[in-house]
Order: sequence, then C-alpha cells, then structure tokens
Amino acid sequence: MDFVFKFPVVRGVQAKKEYYIAMVPLKMISRLFPDNEEYVLPEFRAQRKLNEPRVPVISKYIIENRDNYVFSALAASIDGKFSYKPNVDNENTGVLEVSMDAHFLINDGQHRKAAILEAIKEDESLGNETISIVFYEDKGLSRSQQIFTDLNKNAVKTSNSIAELYDSRDSLAVTTRNAINGNEFLNAYTDKEKDILGKYSSNLFTLNTFYTANRYIFPVGEIKNRKDAEKFLKKYWNAVAQNMTQWNELQKKELSKIDLRENYIATQGIVIQALGRVGRYFYDNPCLDMEQVLISLRTINWKRNAPKWRFRAIRENGRIITNKNAAILIANEIKRELGLPLSEDENLAEEKFKKNTTIK
Repeated sequence: MDFVFKFPVVRGVQAKKEYYIAMVPLKMISRLFPDNEEYVLPEFRAQRKLNEPRVPVISKYIIENRDNYVFSALAASIDGKFSYKPNVDNENTGVLEVSMDAHFLINDGQHRKAAILEAIKEDESLGNETISIVFYEDKGLSRSQQIFTDLNKNAVKTSNSIAELYDSRDSLAVTTRNAINGNEFLNAYTDKEKDILGKYSSNLFTLNTFYTANRYIFPVGEIKNRKDAEKFLKKYWNAVAQNMTQWNELQKKELSKIDLRENYIATQGIVIQALGRVGRYFYDNPCLDMEQVLISLRTINWKRNAPKWRFRAIRENGRIITNKNAAILIANEIKRELGLPLSEDENLAEEKFKKNTTIK
C-alpha cells in the first residue's frame, strides 16, 4: 500500500471479529464517503435509499444547536486493503492504515453523514469537529447487508412520551411536563414513559396525550414566552382537574379506575385533546374568568353511553373515535356546556356532523 489513510484507532472484538473505532474530522466525511447518485436495486446495495427530506431536518438540528448537538457513531465497512499497527505499550490502540484505493461503505448513519455535509456548507468551522466511526472489514455484499440489518433491526424507537420528558429544547415539551408535575392528580396518573397504556395500567394518561392537547393551545412555533405559557397551562389544567367530577371521585376513592375506564370517557386521549382545543379559546380570550367558566365541567355527563357522545366520541360498536374530527366535535359539545361560542371551522364540523347523523 503506497498511499494510505492513517487513523489512530482503538481495536475491539465482537463475534470473534476485529473492528476499529476512529475519531474523524467532519471535513473528511466527504472524502471517505463520496456521494453516489447512481440508482442501484435494493438487493444489490448494503443500505436503504437515502430519505432526502430527513437530511435538512437533521442539518438544521446541527446548525441550531451548534454548541450542544450530539451524534452517535457512523458504522462503515472497508472494501479494500488495510492493516492495523498496534502501539508498543498497548495492542488495543494503534494506527489503522487503509489504502486510498479502498472504498468505505456506510452500514449505519447515511442520513447523519448527508446532514453533516449540508451543515458544513453553512458553517465551515464544523469541519474541525469530529465524529466517531466504527470500521469493519468488508466481507462482501451479503455481510454488509447483514451488518445494516443487525444495527437497525433491533433498534427501538423511543416513545413520544419519554422523548418529551427528556427534551429540554422543545418549549412545549418543557411547559407540558412542568404543568403536569405541578398538579398532584395529573402527576400521579400520567405515564411519562409510554404512549399506549395497557388495560390494567395504574395510570390514566400519557405525557404525550397532554403534549398533543397543548399543541392545540400552542401550535408549532407559537410559544414566545415559556414562563407565560407554563403559567397558563398550569392554571388551565389545574382548573380542569378540579372540575372533572370522575377524576375527583377517583382521587377520593369513590370511583374505581376500572369503572372510570369502562363506563366514562373522561380520561380518553381524544377527550384530553378536545380539552386542549377548549384551552385555546381561553388563551385567545384572557379577559374571561376561566376558572369560573370551567366549573361547568362538573355538570357534563361523561358516561360512555350518554346519547350526546354517540358518533361524536363513540362509534356504533361502542369503541372510541380517535380522529381529529372527533376532537373538534367533542370540544364543540364541551364548549356548548360551558356556554362558549364555536369558531367558524367548529360550526362547519358541527353542521356536517348533524347532517351525517340525520342521514344515519
């Protein structure tokens, strides 16, 4: 090998096969992994097709979080000649020499790689930062495809709830969890890790349910003052919790969780979303005495078999309706009970609903 890349590396062993970890400057990524736009059938490549819309999203994440972005390692196979030269004092650290005629095939991280290249175009100083690359010896297409499968097949996507629990950049995530933590009842019965509750779960809500509901109050990008937003959400959800009759009966042990789940809709995710829509009205009309108006929540019949919820929240087979239109229609009924006017789109949804139910 006359001309080589030299990487200071740490050597490791998995499944009796050596691999090497190197810290590589970001500006080297384009040289190691040049773009190849030629289309190749899936069965003849070792990686999925690049999902191009994902690239600017990841690139934006790097640029907007210039001082605290985090990336995991890229994984690549070396297709060509290479040799490892250990240090004298430690055989597991040394220099990996790779022929410049060799090819590097990405097994995991192609979207990160593409996003890095886009980000460097906007901020060249990123080029001096580094990313770790795990190098494997290329054993042919079949082995490279298997590496890709092994790295991705067993990866588990985090739930939305736990992502919102840990996210400190998303203002709505921060204000939502603070609002929930600030209410004794909601904090006690909100699962902050799962998005779907089991039949016998000790919880009634998920953090993601409230995050979704609060998105109606604060659409994407609308939170201008986190402190004010959090103050409003705490006040609103506290008032809701105080006036939801079945929630209070549960807290006083006058109603069981099983009875609450099976016979009422008061804890259903779509109802919480509908309450989010109602919350938006109060946010847009700060002169209203919100806490006084919400006392009327106590008079609402939340029983699953109540005629008012038929086709609005409950299907003919008795199951909950969970689409966006249901959130509007349930919110309409809540607003009617509270004496609040409907918006133009809510009126349109109501007219369409009445027309369809009349036909049925």
